[in-house]
Amino acid sequence: MPKRQTIPIALTIAGSDSGAGAGLQADLKTFAAIGVHGATAVTCVTVQNPRKVFGIEPCRPETVRGQIEALFAELPPKAVKTGMLFNTATIRVVVNFFRRDKRPPLIVDPVMVSTSGARLLKPAAVQLYQSELLPLASLVTPNLDEAEILVARKLESVEDLRAAAREIHSRHGCAVLMKGGHLRSLKEAVDVFWDGREELLLSAPFVRGVSTHGTGCTYSAAITAYLALGCVLPHAVQLAKEHITQSIAQSVKAAGHDVLNNFWK
Repeated sequence: MPKRQTIPIALTIAGSDSGAGAGLQADLKTFAAIGVHGATAVTCVTVQNPRKVFGIEPCRPETVRGQIEALFAELPPKAVKTGMLFNTATIRVVVNFFRRDKRPPLIVDPVMVSTSGARLLKPAAVQLYQSELLPLASLVTPNLDEAEILVARKLESVEDLRAAAREIHSRHGCAVLMKGGHLRSLKEAVDVFWDGREELLLSAPFVRGVSTHGTGCTYSAAITAYLALGCVLPHAVQLAKEHITQSIAQSVKAAGHDVLNNFWK
């Protein structure tokens, strides 16, 4: 019998999207498409479809902590990402766990506002996010709305994104991927990566007329998957940019709604 392949594990600590376009469902599809085994720690259950978030039910902190500890005991991940953490209790669980011992790279997707405009992180949690979670992260991946919350000002150009990336890195010590897809004045979607040494300007043409629900989750999950496969961070970001660009460009329809195509390869 031939020896079976061993694949690395990537963990997402995130909320469940009942429409499966974003959240941990998007993360799992991304992990599978890139070739890693996906594990999950569910932080909350959402009531949503592609049009609207109707409700959010957070899991108890003990349940979130138990999931993470159980997975690290038997399915230790090579890389971890966070998605929607929602409240201070859940953020505290993640902070306390990742402060202990040596942990794998942590990618923080600061899920604060949904594509439809719903607030997904309570205001009281934003300060804890910045003061205690981001200093533990290898990378933070804010979109335009989230970046404006983090730096407390409007961002209207690529130069604004570059300055904000440096400010966040200087303040918290983590690498930054500023996602510029919401800068609709540009002809291309431009993202800015800064890790204190290397800057990358990653651009791709806008795909018009396609809903971008779940792109942030998919992008950060792709980075996490490539890190789990052993890529260094700048290369993982570059590969993930190609993955999300093609997932949008080759999107499909489900009941009339756009769905990202993670399996475009």
